Amino acid sequence: MKIRKLLIYSSLVLLIASCKKDTTPTHPIDPPEPPKPYTIVEDFETGSKGGYAILDVQLKTGTWSFNDALIGNLAADAKADTKSVRLRTGDLTMKFDIKNLEQISIKHAKYGNDAASTWQLMMSVDSGATFTQLGADINETSTTLVTDSFKINTTKKVRFRIQKTGTTRINIDDITFKGKGESGIVITTPGDGGDDGSGTGTAATPRGITVGADAPPTSGDNSDLLFGNPSGAQPAVAMMDNYLIDMGYYTESYNSTKAEPNWVSWHLDASNVTNVSSRLNNFAAFNGLPGSWTAVQSNSYNYSTYGFDRGHNCPSADRTSSSNANSATFLMTNMIPQAPNNNQGTWNDLEGYLREQVTAGNEVYIIMGSYGTGGTGLNGPFNTIVSGNVHINIPSNVWKIAVIVPVGNGDINRVSADTRVIAVNTPNVNSINRDWKQYRVTVRDIETATGYNLLSNLPQSVQDVVETKKDNL
Repeated sequence: MKIRKLLIYSSLVLLIASCKKDTTPTHPIDPPEPPKPYTIVEDFETGSKGGYAILDVQLKTGTWSFNDALIGNLAADAKADTKSVRLRTGDLTMKFDIKNLEQISIKHAKYGNDAASTWQLMMSVDSGATFTQLGADINETSTTLVTDSFKINTTKKVRFRIQKTGTTRINIDDITFKGKGESGIVITTPGDGGDDGSGTGTAATPRGITVGADAPPTSGDNSDLLFGNPSGAQPAVAMMDNYLIDMGYYTESYNSTKAEPNWVSWHLDASNVTNVSSRLNNFAAFNGLPGSWTAVQSNSYNYSTYGFDRGHNCPSADRTSSSNANSATFLMTNMIPQAPNNNQGTWNDLEGYLREQVTAGNEVYIIMGSYGTGGTGLNGPFNTIVSGNVHINIPSNVWKIAVIVPVGNGDINRVSADTRVIAVNTPNVNSINRDWKQYRVTVRDIETATGYNLLSNLPQSVQDVVETKKDNL
């Protein structure tokens, strides 16, 4: 009997063991590969900049802002190859971010027989909104290039600024980024702030517009003028100060007397910001104006004298779906003289905010314009930029209207009393506050200031609501 019970027990144990799930993998799982190291060097060999006036320069790694700095190739320039940065009183700033960074190294020396001086390396973790010093001050005493390295103790995307004090000059060369992980350079278009160029030097060859399949439709949903033609502009030479131009990727009213747009209108959705094209910085005169009109050249804005940016109306970063799209935004008929802090701070942030609304699942109809005469730039107040026989009006105010609707169809009919409409009107001054929300107004306020009929294609009952309330989100 005991033997029989033992046999039954043994059989049950075997049965349970045979039913137990085998968790041993059939094939061993490979461990994840460790992040691969990368090294990126900016050697300044691909760029060209001959003066100290502030200017954005496209280099191998991306766009850099040269403020009181140039790219030198003289015998007195300390350099690893044929060129290096010569920095005086000012800064050299990245206009792009880099991720997964562990170390940055910089070669540096005094320029020629200049006296010793000091500089700091500044780092930003918020895409250039703020900078804090990394490491200690660097005392520049060597007449030949030496290297200083800085460890990076953050997992955030970063960018850097080399900030110089004093009037003696230094050379900067071979900035080396080392890190581990996917890529390094963050492919972004950094907003139009600071695009700016001194406008000095040789003018670029005037060009027209090349329109691709990514251009918006000429009518209906997503078209530039779906919500109306604010000033009744027409493509007639007799309308020289209210001349309608379809630029393919945006539409504008051009003012020949002021040598700048009255307003520019465009539609923004996810298809426009795909980053197929990087920022081209290929400023050029527009060759499509009537022959009797004088076109603004790419070098007409003399930054060292006047201190105003070539400020985009339709931003570069709103048109990255192709090189044609981005190139269209750098035509001088899309520019106004804009105070640097207005362009690079307040408007840059507002433009970024509207692109964030697109990322959140919306589409945005935008109209931007300017009015008045007299702004205050880096070098004080001016009314007009004079360049040869071109006289460019410096506006007193810069404004924008943005109608935000969820992605969909039948856009005019989907605008209601509850639709969010942002209207902003800023003074064109360098002392401006960076917070664009402080300059929110109503659409009617802008209509009163300009005399335009904005959002005129909406039913009047809807206009009467959305145009009289001030955005407060």
